[in-house]
Amino acid sequence: MLNAEIKRSFLDILKEELIPAMGCTEPIALALASARAADELGCTPERIWAQCSGNIIKNVRCVRIPNSGGMTGIEAACVLGALCGDSARHMEVLENVNDQGRADTARFIAEKRCKVEFLDSPIPLHFIITLYAGDDRVEVEVRHSHTNIVRISKNDKDLYLFDDKVVPEEKTDRSHLSVENIMTFAEEVELSEIRPFTEKQIACNMAIAQEGMKGAFGLGIGQAILKTYPDSVIAKVRAYAAAASEARMDGCDMPVIITSGSGNQGITSSVPIIVYAREKHMSEARMMRALAFSSLLTVYQKEYIGKLSAFCGAVSAACAAGAAITYMVGGTLQQIKDTIDNTMADIPGIICDGAKASCAAKISSALDAAMFSHSLAMEGKAYQANTGILQGDAGDTISTVGHIGRIGMKQTDSEIVKMMIHEEQK
Repeated sequence: MLNAEIKRSFLDILKEELIPAMGCTEPIALALASARAADELGCTPERIWAQCSGNIIKNVRCVRIPNSGGMTGIEAACVLGALCGDSARHMEVLENVNDQGRADTARFIAEKRCKVEFLDSPIPLHFIITLYAGDDRVEVEVRHSHTNIVRISKNDKDLYLFDDKVVPEEKTDRSHLSVENIMTFAEEVELSEIRPFTEKQIACNMAIAQEGMKGAFGLGIGQAILKTYPDSVIAKVRAYAAAASEARMDGCDMPVIITSGSGNQGITSSVPIIVYAREKHMSEARMMRALAFSSLLTVYQKEYIGKLSAFCGAVSAACAAGAAITYMVGGTLQQIKDTIDNTMADIPGIICDGAKASCAAKISSALDAAMFSHSLAMEGKAYQANTGILQGDAGDTISTVGHIGRIGMKQTDSEIVKMMIHEEQK
């Protein structure tokens, strides 16, 4: 039994992490910072300067921005936020953009009044937005996480300054996260305490999945999966999750409940559980407990990896979904750990080369591996410790994979960003 303090911290983590966001989180974060800068400027900006770390560039360059009429890129995100954004809406900052706003944004960009520069920073998620109007200048700096504003200044005078810009924003202690504690929490928590989070996940993430399944976004990957693998529960799990991501990456303006700062991870850690539970006629209560399990396990893994890296976050979220399904169908703690280890023995090497429509294909592949890992675990089959990077316990495997993603793949990340910047400059 978990003590009351740990239960409360886990509920607080869910409250912090499971929030709505419209569109890919990186361009929305830029739009939000730009809107916040415009609030302080007090008028329409004449020019915008965006300094962005490599991972921001990587995750914004290819993804369509919701409510933009199909626009992509850093310039569009910043200008839309500055001219049309509502900072009070947080990660749904672009919800109320209209035709006039889109036209004004297109004109602003065409007149080359938004300048983008690479920000050479050791922090993967780091950007500074500067708005100019006449003699006035406002800067908003964001570090570590998408809404973590560490500085707002106007005409070189700090209006807001976080005491230590090297430290991320204050958040609930994550030190009690472990596979054991997450399982115990899922079993013991009152449904009334997780229902507000899980109901939003179900409503929002399944709505965009169903929209994506209509085939109007990207390659229509959801329909393609079901045509290739008909009459399969696993195919439906993959198809609906992939379709939700594809819609989101291709500009759908429907909100997603994110996890660990990522809509794709929010989708991947929730939609498979919902689809599987409904296909197998499982109880709503069991599904909700599994959703809480999956969300916390995703957060647990990402604490080691970081918000952005060269390690594809869909792998972490798919691993969590597979383990949560093992939990949902009555698997033991060992079978849950075996699902994690089997997944990490299979697909830990998928790189993140930025947000884009093809993220949906990676989600599909990751879920295929996770569901196979679940099936093996339920049969009592698992790869043993010291098989490649696998450790003696699933928790140790998670920390090892996190170290590889955060430290070992730094150079990979750097090379991906260099390639993208080089292509942009051709």
